[in-house]
Amino acid sequence: MNVLLTLLLVVQILAALGMIGLILMQHGKGADAGAAFGGGGAGSASLFGASGGANFLSRTTAVLAGVFLACTLGLAYFGNLREAPSSGSVLENVPAAPASPVQQIPGGATAPAAPDTTPAPSGTPAPTGAGQIPSK
Repeated sequence: MNVLLTLLLVVQILAALGMIGLILMQHGKGADAGAAFGGGGAGSASLFGASGGANFLSRTTAVLAGVFLACTLGLAYFGNLREAPSSGSVLENVPAAPASPVQQIPGGATAPAAPDTTPAPSGTPAPTGAGQIPSK
């Protein structure tokens, strides 16, 4: 499968480079107006004839565009094929929790003990958040 993806990618890159070259070789519509005023006297002596070059270049560009599109669709299809997911649960692959409830803090100290949960003596106000903030 990896060889097929590589082959499609190489063909797509070559088709893109070929299209770029062919598009740059074609003359625009404004070039025809210059030929009407005597600027294109050697047009019939060209490699493809008077108008054969435009047809050959445009048809070759269209063929390369089709190859590029087919390679793009092939890469999209074959690139998204995935293996079937396993039937098991995702939680089966989770590592087990540590056996000791005391966790080590980096630097060698152990975690602080659990907070005191004994009720306050009656008549003593309950601690508030401001009373728990240490002062300087």
